Parts: sequence; C-alpha cells; structure tokens
Amino acid sequence: MSRSKTTSIASRMSSEEAVPRLVEATIRLLAEEGPAQIKARSVADAAGVSTQALYYHLGGLPELLQAVIDRGFGELGSAFAALTMTTDPVTDLFAMALTSRRLARENPHLYDAMFGLSTRGSYRVPHSPAPAPAARSAAFQAAYDQLVGACRRLVEIGRVDPGVDAEVIASQLWSAVHGFITLELGGHLDQFHEPVRQVLEATTVNILVGLGDDRSTSKKSHDLAIEMLGIG
Repeated sequence: MSRSKTTSIASRMSSEEAVPRLVEATIRLLAEEGPAQIKARSVADAAGVSTQALYYHLGGLPELLQAVIDRGFGELGSAFAALTMTTDPVTDLFAMALTSRRLARENPHLYDAMFGLSTRGSYRVPHSPAPAPAARSAAFQAAYDQLVGACRRLVEIGRVDPGVDAEVIASQLWSAVHGFITLELGGHLDQFHEPVRQVLEATTVNILVGLGDDRSTSKKSHDLAIEMLGIG
C-alpha cells in the first residue's frame, strides 16, 4: 500500500478518538509489561490502530510519551482535587503525599515516566531533555498548583514562619515526597517496618518544624492524614 494511501486511512480516525486509545494502551502496557514494550508496533496493536495512526496523530513515540505523562499528571491532579480538604493544611499536604504514593505504587512505570526516571527499565524517550520550569505542561502545573495552594494556606494561618515563600515550601515537600517514593519503589526502604511513619512522615515533619511549625502539632496533623486515608 502506498504511503499516501496509508496516511489517508490513518487520517479517517479523528485525533479525539485515536489519541486517547493510544495513551490508554500505553499506560496499560506500562503497568502490565513495563517500558520495554513501549514501541510503536506494540502500542498500536494494543490500541487497535495502525502504527501510521500513531505517527499521523501524535508524531512519534516522544510525543506519545508526553501525552501519557500529561494523562498521569491529570490523574494526580484529579486525585488531589477529590481529597476532602480540612481546616489543617498540614493534614491536607500529607494526604496529597500519601495519594501520590498510592498512584505511584499502582503503576510504577507510569510514575517513572512522569518524573523522568529510567528505573526498572530500560526505557527513556531519546532526545528528551528535562524541561525548563517555563516548559512545564499544563497538566503538571494544575496538579502542582494544588500543592502550592495548600502551602500558601500553611503560611497564611501562621503554622510556619511568616514570609516563607509557599513555592519554596512546595518544592521542598515535593522533593522529599517523590524522593521517598522513588526509594520505596526501588526496594531501598524494605528494612523499615512502617516506612510511611518511619521515613516519610518523619521527613516532612522535620521540614515543617524547620520552617517554624510545632513538632507535636505537626505530628498530630500527619497522623490524621494517615487515619483519614486508612494507611496501615
């Protein structure tokens, strides 16, 4: 079949139909078989479309992976939004941390893709340098803004020293939480009986106390989040 005829067939399926199918198939393959299976043919077969449809509607594997990453951050943002917000921003922030951990454990390979890791596998889209802050996708920013908003509340109610920048707090907590998740997924925290309490909670409490929060109050706020989400 000529290239022009194949392109014509691929174009008959709208992007609104093809792109979600390709993204969902990729996420499913990541969960079930890992990054080694993220190839044009395997993804197209799993989505029930031609490889030409992938290239026609998305451009190639790097663009597909970006769409997958955006879907991942979209799901993270939706999970944050679905949390029951309390009057305690520390509880809310730790609930976000625990929610991030849950989603990462449900599909660790998707998590790897979202955060630009090359763990477990062996897959990294070629020629994909880390984006500059200004290049953050809308999906990433929507999720991250919820974290910054909770940090802003933290400053406004006086739980930390006045004048501390909410963005700085958010970046510190984001780094600590996702560092913990990465280590846990890699099996580096298996020696701990209760890694959430012994490592994650202890770390975020220490950060907030260093920023001016009361240790006992911070611990109670964290424990409430654990209780609310039913973490053992």
